[in-house]
Amino acid sequence: MKICHLLCWLLPIATQAQVDTTQRPAYHFTAAKNWINDPNGLIYINGQYHLYYQYNPYDTKWGHMSWGHAVSKDLLHWNHLPLAIPEMVKPDTTTWIFSGSAVLDKTNTSGFGKNAIVAIYTADQPTQQKESQFIAYSNDGGLTYQQYVGNPVIDLHKKDFRDPNVIWLEKEKHWLMTVALPHEKKVQFYTSTDLKHWTLLSEFGNQGDTRKIWECPSLTPMYVDGDPKKTKWLLMVSSGNQDGETGLQYFTGDFDGKEFKNDNDAAHQQFVDYGPTFYAAIPYNNLPDGRKTMIGWLMPSNQPAYPWTGQMSIPRDLALKTTSQGVRLFQQPANVIKLPAGKLEKQDLLVNDQPFKLQQFENNTNWIDVTFGEGTATAYGVKLPQAEITYQQGELVIAWKDGKKTLSVPKGDVRLQVLQDKSSVEVFVNGGAQVITFLVYPPKEEHEVSLFAKGGNIKVKTLKVWQL
Repeated sequence: MKICHLLCWLLPIATQAQVDTTQRPAYHFTAAKNWINDPNGLIYINGQYHLYYQYNPYDTKWGHMSWGHAVSKDLLHWNHLPLAIPEMVKPDTTTWIFSGSAVLDKTNTSGFGKNAIVAIYTADQPTQQKESQFIAYSNDGGLTYQQYVGNPVIDLHKKDFRDPNVIWLEKEKHWLMTVALPHEKKVQFYTSTDLKHWTLLSEFGNQGDTRKIWECPSLTPMYVDGDPKKTKWLLMVSSGNQDGETGLQYFTGDFDGKEFKNDNDAAHQQFVDYGPTFYAAIPYNNLPDGRKTMIGWLMPSNQPAYPWTGQMSIPRDLALKTTSQGVRLFQQPANVIKLPAGKLEKQDLLVNDQPFKLQQFENNTNWIDVTFGEGTATAYGVKLPQAEITYQQGELVIAWKDGKKTLSVPKGDVRLQVLQDKSSVEVFVNGGAQVITFLVYPPKEEHEVSLFAKGGNIKVKTLKVWQL
């Protein structure tokens, strides 16, 4: 992703502010130092989750884009590794390593060696004002990469043409690439048998939300309701949210090996996340058991000056489920994440006008799972130092220092999974039917976490709280 299209205004982030490390998230990924943005090359190999990401090795601002690298066995604890693919600087040109994907070439279709890891990424050459698709390969488990001598593998001689996402289609025995034409608001689909030679299949675009450029697309086959006999394809595109802010939209439909057909009318809009922060998410390749898990970037806004800039979302499991409105995307924190054994757990708790304070959970790094039932309260919810989450008359209102969002939520039991991690908050509503993510930097003196009710009482059917 060419972040300067979105964030040129952000580059001098609070340069005059005093450096403060207290807001570094505890369980969301951040680099040890400097700028990060899009997750890249998400791939699972030999029991490890690889996270590559857009990285500036030299500064807390965007620039010198390269692929950083980290690995994890549980998607919660990460080990930082050396730079995987650095920018390429030559006398006549500089090539930045923009966003892309990575695949495990199990049968050596590319000729780079059995089980080579092949990275497919956008080479951005600012001097030439050109973006094209390059590949690089690794024979040491993804630690280091060699550039393919025949690069570029796709070159349309365009200034903006980026973010290739590649998957292997086992039945068809070929690779499928999804890549963005940002200003045309389109994605293109290409096919290849060797990762080196690509043929254009079709285009899809100018549907859904077209207010912003399109970036970081991905196309994923998924079972509907977990039924192997019912498959739909999930197409995700980074563009905007319901309010025209930075966000991520999705389409469900059919893919016949050549073209993607949208299930819904061209004007219909569906969003992955309803906050102003979640962007550039892509799914993991090569996961066992058919799991579909993605990571997104939480785009910083008005961040104070830290040694680090940017963080990733919690990894999210994806599911397509049938609803009264049709097939819809549901998201949950990744099931492989194991939370600490010690937790607060209560059932059938009655909350009234005296807030139920969680005094032992005032470190701003909590994982809250609460289900509200029936009651006489006119409003109820969760209060954090970062925000207040209120359910009232069929609406969920999330208010924080710099923003406010309102979601329509059916009456009945309301389940909120609230991931509170210093400067980030992710809220999963009713099993992930809706998700909202935002960043906020609470004052150090604010710590209170509580459940509240207004105008009556509310039954809390279940409450679980973990401190991470």
